[in-house]
Amino acid sequence: MRTASAHAMTIVKATAPALEKHGLAITTAMYARLFENKDIEAMFDRAAQTSGEQPKRLAAAILAYAKNIDKLQNLGTAVSRMVARHIDTGVKAEHYPYVADALLPAIRDVLGEEIATDDVLGAWGEAYWMLADILISAEAQAYEDAEAA
Repeated sequence: MRTASAHAMTIVKATAPALEKHGLAITTAMYARLFENKDIEAMFDRAAQTSGEQPKRLAAAILAYAKNIDKLQNLGTAVSRMVARHIDTGVKAEHYPYVADALLPAIRDVLGEEIATDDVLGAWGEAYWMLADILISAEAQAYEDAEAA
């Protein structure tokens, strides 16, 4: 499993105030990019998208992750809920690169190049893949358990 460097964790934590202020704009921009792929869009609950509920939930999750990146044990319940939701919607490991390719540019689009520098996006890339690996592993186990039942 990948881990984020101490440098990346410091940067991610430092971006928490910007995420608190602009998180919903970032997740809304991310979903707009992500849904350019109609196969990915079909996996999502349209009602949650149109109500704005999904972007709000994701913005809150990203903010919690930024604040707790060095204390992942604080996120156990949230990770379990994400895994359950991903299992319900059929998320697989091969979907995670699409999210990374939508999220990182959305951060830059919303925050601008002055704040979302290459260093910041690099740190968020490390952080994203650290969390993605945790989710992918937990989801693989959940799929395996479901097949065995």
